[in-house]
Amino acid sequence: MPADSAAIFMVVLHRPSNQKSELLHILQRCCAMPVRIAEQAEELQPGVCYIGEPAEHLTLMSQGRADMIAGAKDAYRNRTVDLLLASIARIAKHRAIGVILSGALDDGSRGLAEIHAAGGVTMVLQPCVTAHGMQQNAIEYDGPVTRVGTSEELAREICRLVAEPISGLCGAE
Repeated sequence: MPADSAAIFMVVLHRPSNQKSELLHILQRCCAMPVRIAEQAEELQPGVCYIGEPAEHLTLMSQGRADMIAGAKDAYRNRTVDLLLASIARIAKHRAIGVILSGALDDGSRGLAEIHAAGGVTMVLQPCVTAHGMQQNAIEYDGPVTRVGTSEELAREICRLVAEPISGLCGAE
């Protein structure tokens, strides 16, 4: 994704709440945009990728601010993606874009369905033929997926959607 994107990026993954995460360092090495750990009530900025700490689940609250839901002792561990996507659906409505990239469980399926119901766009990385995990579960779950494709195809589609303010995805109404 380009460093000057008009979108706010929020990334979550499953991991034990007491395990050190290397997600920040990994994303900082491979992303053109700044990557940072979100703080409670922080105003989220376009062109920045936000992540949560392992014991805090990143979600979106009103006025484009981060909400960190306590997740010590693995509370919500297998619903981290659903928590985030559902919050984005509630706040961003038709401007929401939800993407499932990988995983072994069904987390994310319900959140994508909520984004779809709110009029947003839902995407899933093309699953491996041999794996039945988050991607396949999201595709089969109640709520159509707008696009299934490679990471390059999904990135191009996100860039296209974000570049079209007429669509309402960049804050235009």
